[in-house]
Amino acid sequence: MTRKGRMRKTLGPAFAVAAAMAGAGQAQDIEAGAESFAAHCATCHGSDAAGDGPMASILVKQPPDLTRLAARNGGLFPRARVVFRIDGRDQLVAHGGEMPIFGGLFEGNTVAIKDQSGQPILASEAIVDLVAWLETIQE
Repeated sequence: MTRKGRMRKTLGPAFAVAAAMAGAGQAQDIEAGAESFAAHCATCHGSDAAGDGPMASILVKQPPDLTRLAARNGGLFPRARVVFRIDGRDQLVAHGGEMPIFGGLFEGNTVAIKDQSGQPILASEAIVDLVAWLETIQE
């Protein structure tokens, strides 16, 4: 058996377990996220997430352009901050922010995604899907 063959045989099961663990809870349904956005967010943020939804003109504080979240964060999508803003863990929102807290609306199976530093963030599948879609529309 060649050295490469021995490595495959030795690393095979460990690699398979590591690969499965790395992907656990990270499968996102971007289409479901887009549908959630259209149903729950577009009224204020607009169908293209630019902050110009039909309700935006009557709000005291205008909704942000969600296509520019990464651009306003040094080019990195602020995944944890977005999850926490949606589900209400953001301290500012918890004390009465402009955006409603949608955590209860998006309850369901809890999964883990990673923030920029690799730390896991627990959130419902629906929020993870929504955040995954938001990440795909960044300019």
